[in-house]
Amino acid sequence: MDSLRRNQYLQAIGVDVWVSRHATAAAPVTEAAATADAAPDLKAPLSSSAAGVGGVASVDAAGSVGAAASVGAQATVGPEPTAPSGAPTVTTWESLRAEVLTCTRCTLHTSRTQGVFGVGNREAQWLVVGEAPGAEEDRRGEPFVGRAGHLLDAMLRAIGLNRANNVYIANVLKSRPPGNRDPKPEEVAACLPFLMRQIELLRPRVMLAVGRIAAQNLLATDVPLGRLRGKVHHFGELNTPLIVTYHPAYLLRTPGDKRKAWEDLKFARSVFRGLTST
Repeated sequence: MDSLRRNQYLQAIGVDVWVSRHATAAAPVTEAAATADAAPDLKAPLSSSAAGVGGVASVDAAGSVGAAASVGAQATVGPEPTAPSGAPTVTTWESLRAEVLTCTRCTLHTSRTQGVFGVGNREAQWLVVGEAPGAEEDRRGEPFVGRAGHLLDAMLRAIGLNRANNVYIANVLKSRPPGNRDPKPEEVAACLPFLMRQIELLRPRVMLAVGRIAAQNLLATDVPLGRLRGKVHHFGELNTPLIVTYHPAYLLRTPGDKRKAWEDLKFARSVFRGLTST
């Protein structure tokens, strides 16, 4: 991506673009652009011993591997989806979508407008997982379409992704909680199997969990989001790399953390590049 386009995306996200006073008008330089490709090289695969016994291996942003055998941030085990027996078909996706739209497993079906299944390329190598539909998502039946969704789109474009071509977007919950409250444990328990089946069908190379609710439920932990950032977690029996960042709705309320989110996105991009270059 050329510098001009990257700068435009950074400005859309809300990351300040700094220009050196000695730079010429023809060659603007941004702090973020200057470090855009400076994320760590994570091409070296993790050994099976790095994860410990029954743990989730984590690699921090500096490239160090931490064992997850002890209790704490690294001692979380994400749910383990079963690998599909064959290549997913349109019928399989559509039958799952029909289940979501008619689901009555929890009381949220009594207050929702409709179930919100997911959106994007069903052969994408990236999966973005959020918390739950909001009011606009509930109305339109698509995840991340309000103000937070517009910011998410700008964030994804900054690393070369968009929901139409190379990323799939879904939520932990498929029905909107009243008043956008946090999901209840029984609601997550009822809805999470749908997400697990989406992951089985998609088989992404990288997962990006946006926000505390998504991260904690995917990793089965109550560790604060700040301690989950900057590491490569691994999800399920396929050990899919999972990166944690802030929810765009939080970034709208706390714009000072947008630069941290940009670092998370660059980190996720470097992980993906390491996977695809081997």
